[in-house]
Amino acid sequence: MGSFRLALISTGGTIEKTYQASSGELRNETSVLDHMLPRLEIPEIRIERILLMNKDSLEMSSADHAHIAAAAHRASATADGVVIVHGTDRLARSGEATHELGAPTVPVVFTGAMRPYELRNTDALQNLTEALLAVRLLDPGVYVAMHNKVLRFPGVEKDRNAGTFVGGS
Repeated sequence: MGSFRLALISTGGTIEKTYQASSGELRNETSVLDHMLPRLEIPEIRIERILLMNKDSLEMSSADHAHIAAAAHRASATADGVVIVHGTDRLARSGEATHELGAPTVPVVFTGAMRPYELRNTDALQNLTEALLAVRLLDPGVYVAMHNKVLRFPGVEKDRNAGTFVGGS
């Protein structure tokens, strides 16, 4: 198997929140992917990083979801797969918007985290790892990969009580 061309789109969300000592808050200010990726053994993957935005998904507008969907489709034209790091609160909206633009020619996999990467008890590295594997194995389509499962859009929703995603086609 040759080199896999991956477009990694960063939009922010809990997975990328960092602690701000001056205010005592967790905020989206820098991308933590620069710290996460070197911890993984991912040979034969050429990553094109696309920093699209760095927002808490609760602050995303319909225009932001459309912008993410369009960026995913643009990236799919030159990549073998696309992974989108996204906040979990509105991830399903961006996934649906991406699905509604039409079938991508490669797998487009959303992922995120319920707890920031900087916290000791985080699901961030697991979810990123799962998305990086899933994007290499799935058929073209739009998915979310988190918590040891992959769900296909349309119909994916966040189950706040369970702290994960459910549904899908």
